[in-house]
Amino acid sequence: MGQGSEQGTRRVRRRIRAALAVLTVALLGVTGCDAVGGDASAGPSASASKRTRPAPVWDTSPESVAAVGDSITRGFDACTVLSDCPEVSWATGSSAEVDSLAVRLLGRAEAAERSWNYAVTGSRMEDLTGQVTRAAARRPQLVAVMVGANDACRATTSAMTPVADFRARFEEAMATLRAKLPKAQVYVASIPDLKRLWSEGRTNPLGKQVWKLGICPSMLGDADALDAAATLRRNTVRDRVEAYNDVLRSVCAKDRRCRTDGGAVHAFRFGTDQLSRWDWFHPSVNGQARLAEIAYRAVTARKP
Repeated sequence: MGQGSEQGTRRVRRRIRAALAVLTVALLGVTGCDAVGGDASAGPSASASKRTRPAPVWDTSPESVAAVGDSITRGFDACTVLSDCPEVSWATGSSAEVDSLAVRLLGRAEAAERSWNYAVTGSRMEDLTGQVTRAAARRPQLVAVMVGANDACRATTSAMTPVADFRARFEEAMATLRAKLPKAQVYVASIPDLKRLWSEGRTNPLGKQVWKLGICPSMLGDADALDAAATLRRNTVRDRVEAYNDVLRSVCAKDRRCRTDGGAVHAFRFGTDQLSRWDWFHPSVNGQARLAEIAYRAVTARKP
């Protein structure tokens, strides 16, 4: 009786050990699958990672473009004297001679449907908010800005827009754009070197006659005068343009979706081929093409 009972106990113990071994193997199998990232657990995790990966802040291939600014963006004096020629605009023009920013980004057919030019000849920074408001109604993915030359091109240097006002108006325009289009990208071109344009154009008799009609008198007035007063006047305009460009750069830098050209337009050495054959001050068709190249490089660069 005692021996049979002991054998029975041993059998029970063996069964328990066997059951525990099976359970242990099963548990290890489940744990091992999780540890090596099996399909059942890794799949959703990987998908979630892809879904939560943030999109890049700057898109190098926006699908629509709106332009705002002044006479340069309207192609003024590029085709005929004292007239706009928006078809050769560096920003949105359709001309094959220019290959505008919009054409380079979208293609010619698409640019005709998804680019808009709200620039107005003669505009100053105080007009930018109104232009931005109109452009925002189109909901463009990229807004191209070139403005500020007319703030320096006044009847006298004392009439130039104060730098503080220039900053306030630009900040207002950017705030308006952000309120209406939080994710729109903004490309801001620097203001050309107006003194260089005077230096290039003053050798042309026709250009100087057109200047007398009122084109940028603070810089171009008395074009042949080289006395101390004329030099001081032109240098004052030059310095004000540089201050405006500093404003454009610093205000834009505060916005994650804003890029400038890094001063490329201001530094570009416009020659006679790049200047209007009528006023020798505004960009010619060739000059507009050069502006388009600069803009395209800035917009499509991986980093600003």
